[in-house]
Amino acid sequence: MIKITAQHEKFIDAAAGLYPGQSEFSKSQIKKICQDTQCPIPSWLQKPAYRVGHGTYSLEMAGVAVQNNVIELPLGPTSTGAVNVLMNDVIVIPEIVKEYVPFGHFTDLKSILLSRLFFPVFITGLSGNGKTMMVEQVCAKLKRECYRVNVTIETDEDDLIGSNTLIDGNIQFREGPVLKAMRKGAVLLIDEIDLASNKIMCLQAILEGKGYLNKKTGEYVSPEDGFTIIATANTKGKGSDDGRFIGTNVLNEAFLERFSITMEQEYPSNAIERKILVKEFERLEVTDQNDFVINLVNWADVIRKSFYEGAIDELISTRRLVHIAQAFTMFKDKMKAIEMCVSRFDTETKATFLDLYTKVDAEAIEVPTPTDEDGEWDDEEFDGHGTSTKDAEEELQPGDIKIKDFDEPLNEEEVF
Repeated sequence: MIKITAQHEKFIDAAAGLYPGQSEFSKSQIKKICQDTQCPIPSWLQKPAYRVGHGTYSLEMAGVAVQNNVIELPLGPTSTGAVNVLMNDVIVIPEIVKEYVPFGHFTDLKSILLSRLFFPVFITGLSGNGKTMMVEQVCAKLKRECYRVNVTIETDEDDLIGSNTLIDGNIQFREGPVLKAMRKGAVLLIDEIDLASNKIMCLQAILEGKGYLNKKTGEYVSPEDGFTIIATANTKGKGSDDGRFIGTNVLNEAFLERFSITMEQEYPSNAIERKILVKEFERLEVTDQNDFVINLVNWADVIRKSFYEGAIDELISTRRLVHIAQAFTMFKDKMKAIEMCVSRFDTETKATFLDLYTKVDAEAIEVPTPTDEDGEWDDEEFDGHGTSTKDAEEELQPGDIKIKDFDEPLNEEEVF
């Protein structure tokens, strides 16, 4: 930044009068300013350090801020330059979820982050199986800072690297999460990366573990020890042929090749999933639901196996089982909780899933037997769905529903 003298002020005032709000001037414009106002040629401005193009020089590069169409003298060392989205004293370590149950590649990911090497990881798997939460909880356990970026088709270089913005009347460069993670040696979590367009190719050099030349400021940012990148996706970057994950894109092969390994995240085993639900009920302070937990997990397991065999097009994720547990806490009704949580599926799939659960859990459809004062059936008592409780009892005779041993899944014909 230059030291402003009276000679400098004369040219700055003259430039503001002829070109209000302009901070960059060509040689011809500088010549015109000097001719029209009789001010000296600003040799102090025409230096390589302040050149922003062929024969064009910037007052901002020289340390003179442009504000509200008026050129102002610099007020101090913070009037220009780069600013960060989060200042250095802001820590972004994820909170530990004490109910979290590690599974899948948790240990592998922990080993990678413990090494503090730059080792990009691509994690793929179906929706709701804990990919993102696994990354966050590994970082939480290791007390590593984690910058999470949720990608959309609109995500571009400005969102990731940073952009010029107006702060306190001054145009300054605001760093994005990528540069911030690099500077702090943090973990950069790029969530749903397969939704990105080719604009994400700005990360090519960074995915090689190299520094990044900021085109907007001219600064070369080198990654600190511990910096690495983890991406999550529902696909492997090849798009979604079956339409389940609409909006996902085919990612550039050279881009994908820069990820060192790919982790395929599966749904947890039945034992782990039961533990997840038990801990969720404990968090919600709901007791004596072990049978409900077992039935939910067995029900989801049968559905998933049918999905993998191609018998159905939908499945029940671990996340949805947690949602059912939460809904049950509020509604105190198993079937209502399940029905509301599977209502996002089409009518046929929803009915099939509900019917299957009644085969898993007979108690879920037990019908109360209200009576009138004489101890007889009151035909006016209904079950809330337009069916009298007497009719419901007649429809659900003992032995109508066979409960299988769910150590072995139901076969396809029995389920669907």
